[in-house]
Amino acid sequence: MPKSFTNLFPQIANFENLYVAWESARRGKRRRPDVAAFERHLEPNLLRLERQLLDGGYQPGRYRSFYIREPKRREISAAPFRDRVVHHALVRVIEPIFEARFSNASYACRVGKGTHRAADHAQTLLRRHRYLLKADIAQFFPSIDHRVLDALLSRHIACRPTLELCRRIMASGDGILASEYTLQLFPEDDLFAALRPRGLPIGNLTSQFWANVYLNGIDTLIQRELRLPHVRYCDDMLIFADAKPTLHAALAALHERAARLRLTLHPVKTRIYAAEEGVEFVGYRLFRDHRRLRRDNVRLFVRRLRRQQRAYRAGRLPADRLHASLQSWIAHAKHADTYRLRSRLLRAHPFVMEHST
Repeated sequence: MPKSFTNLFPQIANFENLYVAWESARRGKRRRPDVAAFERHLEPNLLRLERQLLDGGYQPGRYRSFYIREPKRREISAAPFRDRVVHHALVRVIEPIFEARFSNASYACRVGKGTHRAADHAQTLLRRHRYLLKADIAQFFPSIDHRVLDALLSRHIACRPTLELCRRIMASGDGILASEYTLQLFPEDDLFAALRPRGLPIGNLTSQFWANVYLNGIDTLIQRELRLPHVRYCDDMLIFADAKPTLHAALAALHERAARLRLTLHPVKTRIYAAEEGVEFVGYRLFRDHRRLRRDNVRLFVRRLRRQQRAYRAGRLPADRLHASLQSWIAHAKHADTYRLRSRLLRAHPFVMEHST
């Protein structure tokens, strides 16, 4: 039996924990009106949250949804700031329970991991193996089934109020991504399968953490049962081997395990490659001896740069936010073989040079 934890809720609803959660939730967002409004009456707001959590009166608010189009069109749903404080308070307490069980091959939304280390690990494995399977979950966040996630959380959390808080947060996002989801039926489904609660808002900290909980069983399958090296960043994964039949067998096992989680693999993005071809992963095109930025990444950067240039000169974009955006992209680009590309962009856009020094 897996170890389960009790008496977690007093730690979550504790005022000191809520205060630290507030500090985390506001990081990089203090200019936003809702964040500033919460901070103006910080102590009463945190005391109210503590009381509502402890007496069972806490109810999540309504989400604000919007679309981003870079690198692809995606719906982002932002919870009210008070709810984001609760999300941070919850994750601070329960994340260590699951973090101890996560695979080292999982790189998304984890301390000491991230895209650059995922790319480094993948490139190392590219050099060591002849073939790889690139697998991608179709419509991942809209497909996450609340009953399946609840069962996974319940394996290690035996604290009823904590599970109830998780369920309330899940339920608050039910149906938000309905337009992004195409109904999939699995063996033994009946006509009521369409009514199953599903979907996690992409903008929530809880969603990013729960995504790792949801897919940890796939990491276990690959490492312990298939005994193959792999790298996973959220729902995008690479599995390596020296023979194609090994990867075909891995693909069949992956289909079966994904179905248990009520997930399907993307029919186009999932395929087997020869390592010498290279592969796209976490924003790069990786090869055995070098890596490049994806072409669409460069196009999107130039397009965004022109928009920012216009906004800055019109006084709509502060210099510090412009500088932070430019430095973020340049730091990402430096992790690929992009010296000539960056030099060319700097020459073509002196505006970048002016604000990147």
